[in-house]
Amino acid sequence: MRVDLGRSFGWLWTAYAISTYGTWLAFRAFALIAVQVLHSSAFAVALLGSAGLAVAAIVAFPLGPWVERRAKRPVMIATDLARFFAMASIPIAYFFDILTYGQLLVVSVVSGTTGIVFSAASGAYLKHVVRSDHLLVANGRFEGTSWVATAAGPPLGGALIGLLGPVVTVAADAFSFLLSALGVLRIRGDDVEAPGGAPTRVRATDLLNGWRHIHADRVLRRLFSIP
Repeated sequence: MRVDLGRSFGWLWTAYAISTYGTWLAFRAFALIAVQVLHSSAFAVALLGSAGLAVAAIVAFPLGPWVERRAKRPVMIATDLARFFAMASIPIAYFFDILTYGQLLVVSVVSGTTGIVFSAASGAYLKHVVRSDHLLVANGRFEGTSWVATAAGPPLGGALIGLLGPVVTVAADAFSFLLSALGVLRIRGDDVEAPGGAPTRVRATDLLNGWRHIHADRVLRRLFSIP
């Protein structure tokens, strides 16, 4: 029997799906732009592919408390708009012949970091819009969307790049994040209330303490491949 999770979940799921597919559709576009347009070296292309995820992983620990103490819908909208403007800057810079490798690198980092923040906020908001006895079904739909996007997104993105070129593909990717933000705006009802008390400030020691906790735990250390 199909479970009706409500209109709010429908819009949240739609925004999540658009955001997730948008991330994977342009997976190879940055590398092709670096090679075909900027004639970057092999090392520069490899750095471009890993920089966004690496920086996002590093800042994930201090960003967790920051997201926790804020209303989730504004965070999701802000991260979608940040990705939209960052991605849209690439075709604009290309059009005016001012695109640089540094800009590609910054956009990659912004995209990776805001993607983690969006996922954290949407996961927390999911628990707010869905009843506890329906969370298993709702999480299953989110996870299914994520896995299908991970598997099908790069091939679809490759086909789109072959048809339209990498720069136009990045422009389409930027538009997908704008659609995701509009989907979040369509959600009606209240938001997740931020916990009371003094606001949490992100400090450099938070990052260090997070990595110390991982290093002290044998299972987590293996998951993060720390010797």
